[in-house]
Order: sequence, then C-alpha cells, then structure tokens
Amino acid sequence: MKIIDLMLTELEREANTTRKFLSIVPFDKYDWKPHEKNMELGKLATHIAELPCWIPMTLDTKEIDFVTSTYQTRKVKNNEELLAYFEECIVEARKALQNTNEDALNEEWVMRSGDTIHEKAKKLKFIRDYFNQVTHHRAQLGVYLRVLDIPIPGSYGPSADDMSF
Repeated sequence: MKIIDLMLTELEREANTTRKFLSIVPFDKYDWKPHEKNMELGKLATHIAELPCWIPMTLDTKEIDFVTSTYQTRKVKNNEELLAYFEECIVEARKALQNTNEDALNEEWVMRSGDTIHEKAKKLKFIRDYFNQVTHHRAQLGVYLRVLDIPIPGSYGPSADDMSF
C-alpha cells in the first residue's frame, strides 16, 4: 500500500472520531478555558476542524510565513457551522491527497515567522504532523469536556462514558 493510500485511510478513520467530538462542543462555553494558558474551548474546536485544510495548503505551497500569511481561522457560531467547516476541510484534504504523488510528499516545506524558521522538512513530515495535531488537540478537547462534565465519546474503543461497569 502506498503512503498516500495509508493517509487517505487514516484521514477517514480519524474524521469519524473527530466528528463525534466536534458535535458535542458546548457553544455556550465558547470562551471558557480550564487554565489561563489554555486556548478557549471554541478556538480549540475550530482549530481541530481546520487542521485538515493544512494538507492542501502544504501540498500547494512551499512554505507558510505567519508574518505575511493571510490565513485566518473561520469564525463559527454553533456545532452545525463547526461540523460544516470540518467537512469542507476533509473534502479539500481528501482531494489534495488524491491528486498528489509520492514525489510531491518528498518536497521541502518551510514553516516560518519572517526570518525565523520554525521548521524545514519534507511535506510528508508536516502532513503527518497535522494528523498528530488533530489527535493531540482532540485529546485536549476531551479533557475540556470532562472538566465540564460532558460525556466523552470513544476514540480508539469505548470511553469510560461508553462502558457500563
């Protein structure tokens, strides 16, 4: 199996899990955060929704410069808009992966802020990082939901809320 096929399979599998989490974000707590250093609940959920859009951005460009980039996170007001945004990003990510090739994955890509280079690596590495970021931030979202006493859906099997002990 080729790496692109593996990524497409993972994209679909992780999207199913992510949908469950995004569908229960309490938008009446959009600005809530468990600690002053944490991201607000709504911003975290929106970031999770947007991460698949970073796949086509990476495949279609040579870098992102946070100083000059016009990229902005979309503002969403409710679960319906959040899930619609996520679905748009999944569609874009799927198309980008289907329309690329293994050679493109080996091209260099740069993440910078002006003259400061945060990282320079193969596009494949950054795309793998986006998959990992979704999992990481989804776990953070799970902690937020737990603190708010909202039952957590299972990710890789049932959660404690899915189990009857």
